[in-house]
Amino acid sequence: MNTAPDYRSAFLLAPIGLVLSARRQIVDCNERVLQMFSATREQLVGQSFAVMYPSAAEFERTGARIVASLDAQGRYADDRVMRRLGGGDLFWCHVSGRALDPADPHARGIWSFEDLSARRQITAELTPREREIAALLVEGQTSKLIGRRLGVSPRTVDIYRGRLMKKYAAGSTPELIHKLLSA
Repeated sequence: MNTAPDYRSAFLLAPIGLVLSARRQIVDCNERVLQMFSATREQLVGQSFAVMYPSAAEFERTGARIVASLDAQGRYADDRVMRRLGGGDLFWCHVSGRALDPADPHARGIWSFEDLSARRQITAELTPREREIAALLVEGQTSKLIGRRLGVSPRTVDIYRGRLMKKYAAGSTPELIHKLLSA
């Protein structure tokens, strides 16, 4: 009787989306990722992560943000808007994981994906930059920290925050965050 753990089945059937990557390309993914992104294995494996993003610019900016924000062990996590392949619907997703070589963050990594759409809907039409800023506001970051992270001035962040407040009919930043989380 073979009592060795079946790691391949554990990976494929895990209750959370898992992706193995190399140079920002999907080397392997599990069944939950395929379901979450309404994709087939052929549509994802061997492809760039760019197919999962609303735009090429968001893919590029997220890659730069990951490199700038890795901790000493190569870990990174955030909430971001992703795109389903079947139909192109946008949804909020929590992504966390780690670069296997923190000195070369995009060389190889393992990433988990959690679909947040049951708790957090996209209700207002947002630009890619508004989506980034909304995600960072929800994390509790200040304009100064968001600006530093995105490479823009705090005043630019405030302008985008104002646009978000108008779109969500929020009178204050805490109200905006509440609306973003409960949308």
